[in-house]
Amino acid sequence: MSFENILVEKRAALAQITINRPKKLNALNKCTISELHTAFDTLESDPAIKTIILTGSGEKAFVAGADISEFSNFSMEEGKRLAREGQEKLFDFVEQLATPVIAAINGFALGGGLELAMACHFRIASENAKMGLPEVSLGVIPGYG
Repeated sequence: MSFENILVEKRAALAQITINRPKKLNALNKCTISELHTAFDTLESDPAIKTIILTGSGEKAFVAGADISEFSNFSMEEGKRLAREGQEKLFDFVEQLATPVIAAINGFALGGGLELAMACHFRIASENAKMGLPEVSLGVIPGYG
């Protein structure tokens, strides 16, 4: 599997998906969400894969939320549609996988990044992990619930 924003490695019964956007602190955009869905779907169909690890590249961030530079240009209706699609294609999808998914949290897991970690079946955090939902301090409900 070859992707623009993620790396997928398989070693025996273990697969690792690395979100590879370190300059953007591995923030989620439409392309990354779509690629993650495809990778999880493909790995779920592989009978040799017994566990999936999800992590972010670098030490600064697992996922620092949504890529605001992309999402801020959407209309209200497009934003609602994309939030619903992201919920279905990624967060709900990961949560409902039969194959266990481990979030290896390195650095920031903020907003949608924390929600993605919470959708995984298990979470392991490094000593430098920082987790939070900063949007709630602005009176905003987390995008993916």
